[in-house]
Formats: sequence, C-alpha cells, structure tokens
Amino acid sequence: MSQNIKEKYGQLVKQLEEISRLGGIRGILHWDQEVILPEGGHGARSKQMSALAGVIHEKSTDPDLGRLIDSLHASDQDLFDANQRCNLREAKRDFDMETKVPRELVQEISELESRGHHVWIKAREQNQFSDFAPVIEKFVELKKQWANHIDPHKAPYDVNIDVFERGASMEQINPVFKVLKAELVPLIQAIQESEYQPEDSFLNGDFPVDKQEALGRVISKDIGFQFDQGRMDVSVHPFCGGGHPSDVRITTRYRRDNFAESLYAVIHETGHGLYEQGRPREEGDLPSGESMTMGIHESQSLFWERMIAQSKSFCRHYLDLFAATFPEKLKNVGLDEFYEAINVIRPSLIRVEADEATYPLHVILRYEIEQGLFDGSIRVRDLPKIWNDKMEDYLGVRPPNDAQGVLQDVHWSGGAFGYFPSYSLGAMYACQFYNALAKSAPDLDRWIETGNFQEIKSWLNKNIHSQGRLFSTEELVQRVTGSLLDPKQFMEYLKKKYGAIYRLKGLN
Repeated sequence: MSQNIKEKYGQLVKQLEEISRLGGIRGILHWDQEVILPEGGHGARSKQMSALAGVIHEKSTDPDLGRLIDSLHASDQDLFDANQRCNLREAKRDFDMETKVPRELVQEISELESRGHHVWIKAREQNQFSDFAPVIEKFVELKKQWANHIDPHKAPYDVNIDVFERGASMEQINPVFKVLKAELVPLIQAIQESEYQPEDSFLNGDFPVDKQEALGRVISKDIGFQFDQGRMDVSVHPFCGGGHPSDVRITTRYRRDNFAESLYAVIHETGHGLYEQGRPREEGDLPSGESMTMGIHESQSLFWERMIAQSKSFCRHYLDLFAATFPEKLKNVGLDEFYEAINVIRPSLIRVEADEATYPLHVILRYEIEQGLFDGSIRVRDLPKIWNDKMEDYLGVRPPNDAQGVLQDVHWSGGAFGYFPSYSLGAMYACQFYNALAKSAPDLDRWIETGNFQEIKSWLNKNIHSQGRLFSTEELVQRVTGSLLDPKQFMEYLKKKYGAIYRLKGLN
C-alpha cells in the first residue's frame, strides 16, 4: 500500500471512529432515558437527542468524507485486507444513505423518537391508545418520507426492513412466515388438545425481587457476561445498549409472581450482551467490528434463552440453586417437572412473555400490521380492533384492553418499523446455529449439565461475534451451518421437543 493511500485510509479511520463514538454517546443517552432520567427531563432530552443527531448527520455527510471514500474506492481493492475492505464498503453505504436524507428530516425523526417514547409510556400506563395514535401516524409519515429519499424505487416498508435486516424484503420474508403460520397454528392446537398438560403452578407465587436479581446476576455471570465491562439495570422494556464492547448496558424487569419469566428475560438480554462484548476489539470503533443484523443479534439472545437455558441439561445444572433460592415453592420439584414447566406452551397476550412456539405468531401479527400501515390498507385508528382480531384468530386469546394489546411494545414509540421480523428470523438462526454446534461438539449436553458454558461462548465468539460485518447474513449462516435460512429445521425442532413433552404422536 502506497504512503498516499495509507494516509488517506488513516484519515478515513479517524473520521469513522469519531462518528462511531458520537453514536456511542447517543447510546448512553438512550440508556439513561430508559433507566434513570427524571420524569421532568424528557423534554430537554428529546432536544438533546435531536441536536446530537444533527451533529452526527453533519459529520456523516461531510463532502470531504465522501470524496475520501470515493478516492479510496477508486484504488486497487487488493491493496486492502478483509477488514479494510469491509470498512470501505460500509462507509460508502452509510455515506450514500446519510446524504440522501435532509438534516431537518433526520432531526425531526430523532426528536419524535425521544418524545414518542415518553408518550407511549404514559399511554400504556393509562390504557389510552388515542393518546399514542398521533405518534404512530407521524412516524409512518416520516418513515415513508425517509424511505423515499433512500430508495424511491423500493416499497417504503422494504427500505425500513433493510435497516434492521440487511438485504431482507417482504418478498423473502412472506413465504417464510407463511410456512411458520401454516405449521404453528395446528401444532399449538394439538398441544392444547393433548390429554397430558404439564403442571407449572409452582412457578407462580411471591418471589422477592432482591433474590431474583441476585439469581439473575449469578447466571448471567456464569454464562460469560463480564460485569467489569457491563451492567444490569431495570427498565420498562428490557433491552441491551451502551456505547462500546467495554461498556455494555443490559436491562430487565422483574415480576414478583413468576420468577422464571424474569430470569429468562435476564438470560435473553445476556445473550445480546455477550454478542456486544464479543465483538472484535482490535477494530476499535470501525464498521468491520460492529454487530450484524438484528436477526443475527436476536439469534444470540434466543440461542442462550431457548436453546441452552430451556434445555433439560441446563435445568439439571441449576435446579438445586433454584430450589435453594426459592425453597417455599421449589424444594420438592423434580427435574422433569421443572423442565416441562418452563417449556409449557400456552397462548398469551404479551409477546415478551410468550413461549417459543406461540412467539412467532406474535411477530407475524405485527409484521402484517406494519405492512398494512405502510401500504395504506390499515388505518392507525383501527389498530386496536385489527390487533385484537388477529390475536383471536392466531392464538385464540383476545386482549381485554389496549395496554395488553396494541400498546404493549416499545418499538413503534421509536419508529422502529421493520424490526419485528428479526425476532423470528433470529429464532430460526438460533436453531440452526445450535444444530451446527451440536454436530461439532458431541459433549454439548455434558458441557451444559456441568456448567461449562465457556466452551459454548468461545464457539460463538469465534464463529459469529468476532466476524463483525465481514460477511452478509446469508454468507455467515452458510459458513457456520452449511445451509441458508431454513424454517423446516425450526419446525422440526419444535415438533420433536414439544411432541415429547406433550406426548403427541403423528407429528410430521
């Protein structure tokens, strides 16, 4: 590499790192808003976020940055290594996207994101969808405008999906979700009609929050979360945030009446946190070291929550600790009883509390609604009824109020349209990653049973976390599992697992 090109690349690195670090500051401000911001501070915070978004947009659209990127792209690409080529590719994509959107629109969206979150919290608390409806209407309008600036030749909803799931579109997602819906509805029905229904009443009761918190921290640390480079707090909606792999902030929420739901929320967010802490540090704040799509990110949380922590081997390892923590409810519960209880399939109202068989239907419902909002076939004012009707059709339950229905999720308060598909794509990726690990590690069950989670974490670090953005999602999944996204593997897993638990016969 010539000295001139080397100097130019060094300049690019410096500018990209500055933009990334400003994004890290935005991440900490978001965490602060969710966790500890005083009630009266939301108005000022929305303006702070808007101002910061403006600064980031200005630096991201600097004409000198564009000329530098173009100059390096015009150079012989063989002069750069894989990480450098990734940085150039991602820098050009981001610059092209940023320069297509007016700064005023970026700031308007950012301010609405901050303000909308506060409106959502209040509307949810007071069960008043009408208070939140204007926020959704404005977001759909702004997100359509934003999408038309990015790519006027694509459907606006596809452009929004691409933010979270690079390269994905309705054309690709629709047939996958069609398979899931067609097979999940009869599977869930068969489970509900089974003569054998596991007992899980011992999971309900009064579980002190301080004991839940201590238990969650123990298990989070056991599976690899580094608390000297992260922290765990409480928020209305659990999430993983922060500003750098050395400063990862995960949050959860606790229910006194069901410790298992709280515990598995901790494990879920820990999975996200392990991904963030496992990103390549040598790449600093550069694009090549960033995490991939939200589907891959979600695969890591679901890998730990569903594939590992809901396994019988995991239950065997921790059952004594569970019983010692909550002896009044669990001291006489056997291994099989506990394993079956935490894997009960029961249609419910709340997505984040749903089991792994009904969960995808929650996602599909939201995905279909978002499609309707963007193509104009669904009006915002009709959302509560449409939501409730779909819940009844797909899951056989009907929300008694909007707080437990259309107002339950945080995503629309931040304009995150197109995010929901990533949850179920992540579940399918998690299943395929687990199958790949099991093939390469015959002692996997023994690792889990003995608490040897380091081997599992190391495999994920090597094959997924450390890869940053070097590959597309399809390339990464192909490299790790030997196949592309395959909903059949997910359905086979569900049928095998729950066919055994519920004593079902004839599943195919």
